Amino acid sequence: MLSRGAVRAHLLAGRLAGVVATAREESLRSYRLFAARDPRVTLGLDPEGDWTERDLIALMAEKCGVSADPGHVAGPDVIDPERTLSGLDAFADRLGEVAARRGAVLLGTGHPHRLLAFYAGLADALSAAGCLVLTPAQGRCVDITTRFGVRTYNLDYVRGVALMREGGARSAGSETGAHTHSPLPVRVALEDLAEGYGPLPDLVVGDHGWVCGAGQLGMEAIGLADTDDPALFVGEAEGRVAVAVPLDDAVRSDYYRPLTRYVLKRACLSQ
Repeated sequence: MLSRGAVRAHLLAGRLAGVVATAREESLRSYRLFAARDPRVTLGLDPEGDWTERDLIALMAEKCGVSADPGHVAGPDVIDPERTLSGLDAFADRLGEVAARRGAVLLGTGHPHRLLAFYAGLADALSAAGCLVLTPAQGRCVDITTRFGVRTYNLDYVRGVALMREGGARSAGSETGAHTHSPLPVRVALEDLAEGYGPLPDLVVGDHGWVCGAGQLGMEAIGLADTDDPALFVGEAEGRVAVAVPLDDAVRSDYYRPLTRYVLKRACLSQ
């Protein structure tokens, strides 16, 4: 089940790659907003280049396999499964490198409903290999701008993975968290570590603002990204994100389990 061919078939069957649920209209809107430097889609990254919408379409065609035709403006997006597999291989290699030297790792997600179990499996294996899985600033309040205005969230950890919760929504340690693109949580976590409450991470693993926010601050960061998340791929192109894996980041949680097993096997972290 862990062969490259089997994982490729799973990516297509589960629509993590191939024809995905993300609409071309959504992706193009994100590219336009990124070109305008809208913080909702730059995710904490301060791009060095002058990225136009056409530049971003070309980049995403190269990195993800979406259509390179600017005239293609509607319908589902497409992710090349070979690019996803290559991304997973590079992602696993980075994990293996940090595990070999028993480094410190910070994991966080803005997609807890979908991706928490994926990252938690990595955290468990890294911890078992002797890595320090960091949990800084637990319980800290973070004010995040949303479409409903500024709301206060709490930074929490589940099985070593950071996520944000709406204040008082659930007890700490439960597996329900908020969907967020904000880089503020990782900034708060890294600030806590920089103030002497733990070592800085050798690697940050996650998605959305966790990856771009960390990469912008000079941390090595790897993560998963959908076709409407150009910031991670721009960060990779500009050298501030080490690995961005293209896949649909909002399918059923259990569909990511084979990816966890594949990554851990390649990283020599299988338990």
